[in-house]
Amino acid sequence: MSRFENLTLWYWPTACSLACHIVLEETGLPYKEIKVDFASGAQRQPDYLSINPKGRVPALQVADGILTETPAILTYLAPAFRAALGQAESDALQSARELEFMCWLASTVHVAFAHISRAERYATSPEAQADVKRKGAESCRPLWQEIEAKLQGREWAMGERYSVLDPYLQVFWNWGKGERLGYDMEADFPVWTAHARRLCSRPAVSRVYARAGLVAP
Repeated sequence: MSRFENLTLWYWPTACSLACHIVLEETGLPYKEIKVDFASGAQRQPDYLSINPKGRVPALQVADGILTETPAILTYLAPAFRAALGQAESDALQSARELEFMCWLASTVHVAFAHISRAERYATSPEAQADVKRKGAESCRPLWQEIEAKLQGREWAMGERYSVLDPYLQVFWNWGKGERLGYDMEADFPVWTAHARRLCSRPAVSRVYARAGLVAP
């Protein structure tokens, strides 16, 4: 059985699973999509915990079981993504640089944002949670500025070649624009905003946005 048969993606539109959703759509592979309703807490219910005991998205059903964590899923899908776009296979250093950036997004940028969106993970009392949120907001802006600098002079995150990293960056652009951070992304992060608009002009991205009920930048 092909490693890319019988794919199923569990997602929530505004979560980091958006990156995997876009990449899957770009591959042109057949797949099933299942929305996990975070608004109702479906990610904490037994049905979903039997899929991903961590209670988070994304989760991807592949031939040999369930794969979780955004960088892992994007790395798994990258060969099919490149093949669909007619790109040459990455060399070892290119792949490592791509993974390096994705791991930083997962381990540092996402964690900083989680101090705002999930303060209850880090503190108990309302006062302490409020302080966690303030510190999270303080920590996020320099990271958003660092991404802006990384994209300077580049069409895509890795240079001239569109990669699985680019849809992952879109997750954080959306969070920057969202109500928790409320950044003026167009004014404060114009290079990143241009990148977001290039990404969302792609047909595959437009289809995912439409089905997920998201508004493109």
